Amino acid sequence: MPEGISVAVQDIAVDRSIAKSLTHQITDNLRDAILNGHLKEGSRLPSWLDMATQLGVARGTVKAAYETLADEALVFSAGAAGTRVAKPRNQQAGAAPVRIKRPLEGFERGFDLPPLPFQMGVPAQDAFPAKLWSRVRMRAVREEASAPGGPPDPRGHPMLRTQIASYLSIARGIRCHPDQIIVTSGYRNGLSVALMTLQCHGRKGWVEDPGYPLARMALQLAGMCALAVPVDGDGLDVEAGISMAADAAVAIVTPGQHAPTGVAMSSARRRQLLDWAAREDAWIIEDDYLSELQLSGRARNALAAEDDRGRVIHLGTFSKTLSPTLGLGFVVAPMELAERFGEVAGCLNPASNSTTQLALAEFLADGHYLRHLRYMKTLYRERSHALHCDLGPAFGSDAMAGLAVLTRLPTGTDDVALCRLALEAGINPAPLSPWYTREAGRHAGLLLGVTNLNRARLQPACEVLKSLIANEIGPIPKRPH
Repeated sequence: MPEGISVAVQDIAVDRSIAKSLTHQITDNLRDAILNGHLKEGSRLPSWLDMATQLGVARGTVKAAYETLADEALVFSAGAAGTRVAKPRNQQAGAAPVRIKRPLEGFERGFDLPPLPFQMGVPAQDAFPAKLWSRVRMRAVREEASAPGGPPDPRGHPMLRTQIASYLSIARGIRCHPDQIIVTSGYRNGLSVALMTLQCHGRKGWVEDPGYPLARMALQLAGMCALAVPVDGDGLDVEAGISMAADAAVAIVTPGQHAPTGVAMSSARRRQLLDWAAREDAWIIEDDYLSELQLSGRARNALAAEDDRGRVIHLGTFSKTLSPTLGLGFVVAPMELAERFGEVAGCLNPASNSTTQLALAEFLADGHYLRHLRYMKTLYRERSHALHCDLGPAFGSDAMAGLAVLTRLPTGTDDVALCRLALEAGINPAPLSPWYTREAGRHAGLLLGVTNLNRARLQPACEVLKSLIANEIGPIPKRPH
């Protein structure tokens, strides 16, 4: 039974406690579903027998309901293709339209949409190894189909956790046991699991300023007070954080490649941060959002690799390096918290996508992942260089971890409004100003993702962007060298 029809059928309730006949109840519910648009034109209704079994009524009861709807021209018989929903002549009148604000409406342009030029956070769609992944995934489907049917480990498949632990030891310098790893659906899910485990409701947490807006929002949704700690050329200003709230319970940081400026946290700041966490019995949540995907030089080891006192909770994701549609990431829990993380996963957030987990385990074990990252680095270097060349020297820019170009705009520019106009024009740069919490030091600018700027898209997208900026704010002054 198609999913949409199945959901609609589950919503049909038959109440034997009232006088209205079962046939009338089924007829009324299906009629409402059709007129309200919940059952779309052309949708196939379940057979009489399937519907009767689902609702616990006689088959003749359902048959009579279908015949009534056919008399009203709301459904029609398509022979062997079953009973289908017809185009309703009169939509339901008088009902107020339902408007439920979608999640992150002011931050994401939408979900399940193909990426536009300059869009951030989505890896190159044209470089995903689709054929290889399809073969690996098909093997995983066959393996899972023949596997025992017991409950899966809520922390994630042991094979995948073992491969992640091996990969982290090579690429990020982290030495951990596979049972310290919790498989998640991505960074945000990992952050949720970490905050559920720590139970810091009512306490304070540090976030970077500028910094990822959703990290700040996550602390607030968890009932914490998010404190914006400034970031400079050495990363998070730990002394400033201590002066603001030495007793903070959590600090969320991007020490490898700060978002959005791309700076790496200095060794001195790393030591300060680890010392503070150990002294105050606090926890550091490390957002390693791009792992070792650094385009110049060698990526710094993860902060967790330098943590000999067990205060760092390391979060990683495959969304930025492979594809967000895989829905896989991971948490590396400190040894002291590993059992509690496992209990939270088991009770509240068991790992999903078991087939995809098996496929990714093989992808890692056979070396495909590291080869893919090597190719992506070359590709992104080329696209980043091409973007710099096409924009020209007027767009003085910094690099955000190599995967986005940060262009600062004149003071007073409404970069949020500018990005709305850009979206209407078919490109999707991100505004810089929402990454700041404090007004002091807030900058306007554009973040231009390079990942999906292939040759066919680059020049037209840049022309649209330059034209839009020229019309709205005029020439951008050259930055001093």
